[in-house]
Amino acid sequence: MTCKEYIMGKQRVVLLAIAVITVLGSSAVFTHTSQASSGPYATTDNTVFPDYVSLFKMTENSVVQITSTVSDPSEIIIINGVQSNGNTTMLGSGFMYDTAGHIITNAHVVGQNKVVYVTLTDGNTYNANVVGIDPYNDLAVVQLTGNFTGENIVPLQLSNSSQLEVGQYVAAIGNPFGLEDTMTNGIISQLGRTLDDEETGGFSIPNIIQTSAAINPGNSGGPLLNMAGQVIGMNTAIKTDTGDFAGVGYAIPSNQLARIVPVLINNGTYQHPWLGIEGRNLTPDIALANGLAQNFRGVVIEKIATNSSASKAGLEVATDDQNGIPHGGDIIVSADGHPIKSIYDILGYLDDYKSVGDTINLGIDRGGKTIEVTLTLQARPPPAPPAPPASISSPDFPQIPGFPQVP
Repeated sequence: MTCKEYIMGKQRVVLLAIAVITVLGSSAVFTHTSQASSGPYATTDNTVFPDYVSLFKMTENSVVQITSTVSDPSEIIIINGVQSNGNTTMLGSGFMYDTAGHIITNAHVVGQNKVVYVTLTDGNTYNANVVGIDPYNDLAVVQLTGNFTGENIVPLQLSNSSQLEVGQYVAAIGNPFGLEDTMTNGIISQLGRTLDDEETGGFSIPNIIQTSAAINPGNSGGPLLNMAGQVIGMNTAIKTDTGDFAGVGYAIPSNQLARIVPVLINNGTYQHPWLGIEGRNLTPDIALANGLAQNFRGVVIEKIATNSSASKAGLEVATDDQNGIPHGGDIIVSADGHPIKSIYDILGYLDDYKSVGDTINLGIDRGGKTIEVTLTLQARPPPAPPAPPASISSPDFPQIPGFPQVP
């Protein structure tokens, strides 16, 4: 059974971004009022505030509303804690990528549809074909069809997300709860977060941007902007224990969009490099149990997929004792000379710097000795098809795994 809401401890990571049209009348919306003027202005203490008014005018016509249909009874959407299934019209967001009518959005906004509806800010609606999907990074590209030559198509520029800093002002534009063309503002709260997705077999999206800008159901696929009107990320999920925004929003960084979107346009799919392991970050207890220094850092391998790159290279798996402490096996300490302190370091390095068919040199601690193993990266296998609907009255939310797989 497919579900768009996940529990993480007592909190849930919710794929934002779909608003159910039928609940719009009962949705409570809280607005955030900006003090922006026609240009940056200074207070009596010379504090300069960003010009959100000009930013909105510069970018509003580049953001669109995307309408799709959930027709699979096994597809379940959770909006503000309320279950919706069956034939339901859903709303999300997207933004213009080029003048050919390509639009970037989230994979979970388009779902299994081949065609969606796109509504521009002038109210005109067009059919759009889904030309490419990367479920592992929750990315999709759709393209307008028909004659849209009279429309003012203004693509947004992708910024370099590797240059972002915590504390930078940002703004989000989208269609929360179906309220079109809504802007909210905030800052970059942190960088380098990881977003787990149970629907893709536990593979994680690395280098996620955390923001305080309010994003809600319907914002998915909309842009997260810097003050120059450039896209620094695509709004994708929130962390919440109520289904409502609680100050923690997640956006896929623009560098991932810049790398993957052209491939989706040309090929329809994107192949992620894959090691074929599952692992656990080394903790002081695990390190000491394996005769290592208490603060020794690395990733201990706990599972290896059959016929994977790791399997073919002869990497070794640890064995848990009665207390769940892994012993023996390989501990990854570096990748191409870059230190590895957590499993997310491996994930981020593969995602940013490697492609299928590339080689990677792993520094391995094996029984207290450091060795180097060279692997050729394979393509990550496709996600498993959705399980048949379960005969239950309400969904059992899947738990986010403790040890996410590494592509």
